[in-house]
Amino acid sequence: MQKKLTIGHSPCPNDTFIFHALTSGLVDWPGGLDLTLADVEELNGLAAEGALDVVKVSTAAAAGILDEYVLLRAGGAMGYGAGPVLVARQGRTLDSLDGGTVAIPGERTTANLIFGLCCREAGIAVRRAPMVFDRVMDAVRAGRADAGVVIHEGRFTFAERGLVRVLDLGAWWEAHTGLPIPLGAIAIRRSLGDDTARRMNEAIRRSLLYARAHPEAGREYIRQNAQELSGDVIRTHIETFVTDYSLDAGEAGAGAVARLLAEAGCRRPDIFIEL
Repeated sequence: MQKKLTIGHSPCPNDTFIFHALTSGLVDWPGGLDLTLADVEELNGLAAEGALDVVKVSTAAAAGILDEYVLLRAGGAMGYGAGPVLVARQGRTLDSLDGGTVAIPGERTTANLIFGLCCREAGIAVRRAPMVFDRVMDAVRAGRADAGVVIHEGRFTFAERGLVRVLDLGAWWEAHTGLPIPLGAIAIRRSLGDDTARRMNEAIRRSLLYARAHPEAGREYIRQNAQELSGDVIRTHIETFVTDYSLDAGEAGAGAVARLLAEAGCRRPDIFIEL
């Protein structure tokens, strides 16, 4: 009998859109799935502890778990025009942040890694203040941080909060590499074996295809987990972060992940499952 697997992803609209059909049983997984919904940095920590069988992680965080996990080619968040944004109150520039405090959405996030690369290139040093992603803008507005790195819906809502863009970190990555920005990926325990990994990859693909063919099926589930987000923001969020790379990373996507992991000090050849 197939063992029940533990699976974790974030409550953000892109993840709930992709996984709803699978975790609700519309796409069958023999043995069933035990779902954990958590912030991406919490998921990064759970992956580091080996606490879940299948888990959405920041791509940067994958560098520290690849002895125990391998990445699937489906289910990730990757694309162009989808990266994190450095925001601040009026009048700030990147150079003016030297010596200042920048709020970040977790130390293991892809956003933090790319922000660090930008700081290195600019020759500036900042104090980074890690916090849950949805507290970053409040910290900047209240003056507890000089700037903040926003992810998820913050990319679309920072102007409404009276903040301005200092630097589009995703555009910076694209200009420097010519590659899509690999924000997040799905990791599965290597100990489960290649066959289970391939079947999970296909199940996630089918779940996403179901969501695209039947968008009404998961609409209420997505809305409930998106908390305060408007319908327009939810729709834009999904359109931005769920791309064809979410169906299959492909050659360009795999190259982007390998490049990012190399920046994090990981150059192993067996990052992805073999299909």
